[in-house]
Amino acid sequence: MNYIKIIFIILVSLAVSQFSYAKNPSDLINEIVDQASNILSGDDPVESKIIKLNDIAERSVDIDGIGMYTLGKYRKSISEEDKSKYQKLFKSYFLKSFSSRLIDYTDPKINVISEKKVSDNYTIVNSLLEASKGRPEVKIDWRIYTKNPDKPLIRDLMVEGLSLARTQKEEFNSIIQNNNGDINSLFKVLEEFIIK
Repeated sequence: MNYIKIIFIILVSLAVSQFSYAKNPSDLINEIVDQASNILSGDDPVESKIIKLNDIAERSVDIDGIGMYTLGKYRKSISEEDKSKYQKLFKSYFLKSFSSRLIDYTDPKINVISEKKVSDNYTIVNSLLEASKGRPEVKIDWRIYTKNPDKPLIRDLMVEGLSLARTQKEEFNSIIQNNNGDINSLFKVLEEFIIK
């Protein structure tokens, strides 16, 4: 099973709202999943669905926080100018990545099972993606950033224990390391993905 696809689907589900979301982490996930499902199962053209999903992602996912995390140790050594460039590229990369993969899903069924507050800043919401034709049940844990309790944001997804943010961090760090620590090598990869 392609866990990356599932992760992106979930992120999209998270991202779908034109209203303010619930402040309780479990309710937040339920609301986002319901809204994403409505969008994905609707009759709107693909382009319209992508716009709506991107809007949801920008409201409910901490894209900047994920971006800085995935930059790893390099976020401390690059210039402010390069950091700003990276944040813009990462946002475009992130939005294109999940929207292009989510469109293939019509009605993901995700049930929230429990939640656990691990600190003042984070709550983990445990859920299950229901089995469907040809796809087994999948465990999904949402890492919700709750430093601002009035605006909880999704910081990461763990699908069957696989962290989306950590996977992306390892990929980005590998690109930079294989190019003698040159951050421009990562910029090039991101730009090529965005324009294709």
